[in-house]
Amino acid sequence: MTDLNTPGMNPITEDDIANYLTNSPDFFERHAEVLASVQMTSPHGNRAVSLQERQAEMLREKIKTLEGRIMDMIRHSNENLIIADKLQRWALGLMRTDNPAELPDRIVADVRSQFQVPQVAIKVWSVAPQHAEAAFAQGVSEDAKTFATSLTSPFCGANPGFEAVQWLEQPAQAVSLALLPLRNGAISSAAPAFGMLVLASPDSQRFHSGMGTDFLERMAELASAALSRLRG
Repeated sequence: MTDLNTPGMNPITEDDIANYLTNSPDFFERHAEVLASVQMTSPHGNRAVSLQERQAEMLREKIKTLEGRIMDMIRHSNENLIIADKLQRWALGLMRTDNPAELPDRIVADVRSQFQVPQVAIKVWSVAPQHAEAAFAQGVSEDAKTFATSLTSPFCGANPGFEAVQWLEQPAQAVSLALLPLRNGAISSAAPAFGMLVLASPDSQRFHSGMGTDFLERMAELASAALSRLRG
């Protein structure tokens, strides 16, 4: 056998071999016996397997991974469709509410029942005079109003003791929160907030800082559009 790493020559590296095989696809056609003779360790035990069998195992593993990703995509798609359907039914219920004064209670009840949120509360300010004495328009400090205006997207995370938590029936049970500012137009606009919707759960992972907020944003905008009727 000729020693390829002879004095005066650069030693052949694994990269050289890999490049040669990559650029010489007909090598294994000319030397088919090499494929059959190469033995590798199987990842599913210590037994030796042929190169072809090892490649087949790798392909099966890739297919299994892709199948898992597809199943995750289908599951998320189904979940999104369910939530979108709930949002539509919720919006229709708001549109069918004739008396604007009933909207805050309707929003709280429907969010709790349709979206299985354990605790929900809402406050609306800057309302028309005939609604100024309603419970939903009372008990909001200027600091809370300023905080609501500062939010241009839903706040999701652990309960740090916001004033809005005290609007809930059981504040001590609020471990994670979603705070939705209510304002005219898009939730991200610079318009001052005229209310805030509070969602709370005893589950620390129900509302967290890394979660997607698209549906919460749509919820805030739908509620804002409906509640604008309270402002005269």
